[in-house]
Amino acid sequence: MSTQANLRTVVRGAYDIQKLRIQMGNRIVGNFKAKLGQEPGHKEAELDTEGKAILATIRAQFKKITDGVKSFPLQKSFKGDEVISDYTELCLVSQYVDLERYEDQHFRRLGTILRGYRVWSEFLKGVKGVGPAMGGVIISEIDIHKAKYPSSLWAYAGLDVAGDGGGRSRRKEHLVEIEYTGRDGTPAKRVGITFNPFLKTKLVGVLASSFLRAGENPYSKVYGDYKHRMENHVKYGVQNDGEKDDAGRKITSKLRRHNMAMRYMVKRFLVDLYKAWRAIEGLPVAPEYSEAKLGMTHVA
Repeated sequence: MSTQANLRTVVRGAYDIQKLRIQMGNRIVGNFKAKLGQEPGHKEAELDTEGKAILATIRAQFKKITDGVKSFPLQKSFKGDEVISDYTELCLVSQYVDLERYEDQHFRRLGTILRGYRVWSEFLKGVKGVGPAMGGVIISEIDIHKAKYPSSLWAYAGLDVAGDGGGRSRRKEHLVEIEYTGRDGTPAKRVGITFNPFLKTKLVGVLASSFLRAGENPYSKVYGDYKHRMENHVKYGVQNDGEKDDAGRKITSKLRRHNMAMRYMVKRFLVDLYKAWRAIEGLPVAPEYSEAKLGMTHVA
């Protein structure tokens, strides 16, 4: 097994634990709300602000119950309160706390592993908004030797088509025919995607937001400049908000401009990543199509 494959296993494993921890956290919060007579939520992808506050209270009470105890409390000796009222709830919270600890251990170990990758120490580590978790995703999911051009990274990350500002998707018009060999050895075809959905989700859904939260940095400036351009665009500008095309679809909106700017910001980061990583590996660095074929110099 290659080093990259091993790293991918570590990264995917960490995110699998994170997903399970979030799902369990939502269920614990749902149970707590139901106990208070509230309608529990059904969202499993993430914890909302209220959910995080409830979990913080439950976690603090769990620590109070187990603090200084050599072994996990026995059912016969457990006495509940208004927060953790029965032994089953105590066990559920204990599982959540264990997952939280395992998740933290995985991501901390990932930071240690990345020290052995030059692209991390010589480029990614210095990019404001990129931490070990995102660095692990990028290094384990991208084979820079196969990325001949900057646009190769855009295509692999599903950012090579405009869509509604979010790039390539699973919509019919974005699918392609893929040839494969069936179980009986005969050639066959199926329709499938051409990009890495895990990578796209982390780049657009996590890294882009991280750039904006990181404060002043080159990529948040790219976002701001591009969004400003779109606000004054002849088609996507604010003057067309609420207007619809001949098919009855909204031409543009504040959210669409935001998504377009987020996608554009990530694409600019991928160009910088391509140039730095290919140079580190001693590979040829090709200019962008707009520079090589159109003679254009990039500006935000």
